[in-house]
Formats: sequence, structure tokens, C-alpha cells
Amino acid sequence: MGHLMRPLQRLTAVSMLAVLAACSTTPRDGPEAKPPPNLDKVPDAQPQIEPIRDGGPNKPYALAGRSYTPLTADKPLTEKGLASWYGKKFHGRRTASGEIYNMYAMTAAHKTMPLPSYARVRNPANGREIVVRVNDRGPFHAGRVIDLSYTAAMKLGVLNGVAPVEVERITHEQIRSGEWRQGGKAEPPPETVAPAIEVTARAEPTPAPPAATAASPGFWVQLGAFRQRDGAEQFQRQVADELGWLASLLSVFSEPQLFRLQAGPYATRSDAQDAAARIREALKLVPVVVERR
Repeated sequence: MGHLMRPLQRLTAVSMLAVLAACSTTPRDGPEAKPPPNLDKVPDAQPQIEPIRDGGPNKPYALAGRSYTPLTADKPLTEKGLASWYGKKFHGRRTASGEIYNMYAMTAAHKTMPLPSYARVRNPANGREIVVRVNDRGPFHAGRVIDLSYTAAMKLGVLNGVAPVEVERITHEQIRSGEWRQGGKAEPPPETVAPAIEVTARAEPTPAPPAATAASPGFWVQLGAFRQRDGAEQFQRQVADELGWLASLLSVFSEPQLFRLQAGPYATRSDAQDAAARIREALKLVPVVVERR
């Protein structure tokens, strides 16, 4: 499993990615000693229409003498090959998209799918299917087409090692029409799905979602506080347009007389501080790290 890191670290990261490729059979990675209970009840990822941006994790890259050109358009993609999974070695670290890897979420890594994407993965040996959010790059072992999170691999029945799978990217049109759902019955997309966006070389900024009133526990990076929700949402759109890696982590929280724009949650204060430093450098503002319990 490989991670595309910050530009100044990229050359070092690329030289190490081949040896860091994730697989449950390596002694350096695997599950935690006591995984959380009821992981089989974790729901599949819920496909949403998210903008596909040029640059960032979708830039062409090279690894171990091979070049990869990620898709930057909303196109279908189907593959057959081997699936592997990655666990505690990368848990809490940044993915190629800039998000924090959570081995207990329904996510995956792929070499060339646009980030972010959603994909259906099927295990023909047992007939199981799952839907994952693709937010990372990898795997880079020959024959492997997707690297699953621990929970995704468990639900698919491939924790014992690599296994043959079938992978299908879910397109924006399939999300809009509801055709991505099993059974092929078209249903309206869920209320959380963003409005339809035509993908171009420069994606239009995503409309900001309604202000939230509750946040997940963890560490958050506050970018600003506003008396009017319109101001917070406008700034959210500007930040999402400037920092594609941060877009999916942004939320506006409604509090008495204030609307706070924050990014998160991050697993540790150190992760949040690293994100704050990147934001400070890119936007020339002073974000604040806060903890929500």
C-alpha cells in the first residue's frame, strides 16, 4: 500500500512505496489485538457525487519505474484481479487524498481511480458484495487491483490473504439515477448527496451543505467563525475550491450566534496540527486546533 505524501516528501515516499505495499500476510501489518466489536454491522459507503479535481492525488505519478495516470473524468471502470487489505500500520495516517485512514471504515485504495470515487467490490468465491469509498493510492503488487480497509476485507471475506475480486467504479450518473443500488432499481439519491456536477477540466465549486449542530469526537481544525451562516458557507466553498484534499473534511457547525467552519475529525492532536500547518501555509491564515468530546 502506498501513500502519496506532501510534495517535499514525495521522492522519499515513492522510493519506499514498493516495500510498504499492504498485505495481511506481512508481519509488519495486520489487525489490532482487539478490534472493535460488531464490525460486520458497519454499513457500506454511501455513494455521493463529489467533484473530481485535476491535480493533487489525481496527478500522474511514478513508482518503481512504472508510471500511473489517474482518471480525471467521471468514467466507468471495471477490473478483475486480486484484492489485499491494509491495517494498523497505516491506521491514523494520511491517505493520498489527505484524509485520515481509518481501518474500520469502508474505504479502499486504487492505482488510477479518481480520488474520491465509490466502487462496488464483489467476491465471486462467496457472492458477497460491498461498496467502498476510494480515497487512497495502491496496491502496487503485481496482479492486485484494490487495497481494502480491514472492515471492508472482513465483510468481503478476504481477511486470510489476497483473493480474486471484481471491481466496478460507480459513476455520477449511476448515483444520480439510483442505478448503483443492488437490484438495479432506480431510486432517488439520498438527501446527503450533493447536487449534480458536470465534470470538466476545472470542476465548479461544490455548494456548501447545511450547517451541522453536532460533530464527531476527535480533534478539529477551526478555520473561522462567522455571525452569518452565509459567510461560513461561502468561505467553505472557497477553501474547498483551493484545497481539494481538505474539501471532504469541512463542516459548518451551528452554535448560539456563531457558525464555525472546521475540518476533521483527526485521530490525534498531532494529525490536526499537521493539517493546520498545511492550511496556514496555503491560505495564509491562522487555524486553531480544538478537541470535541
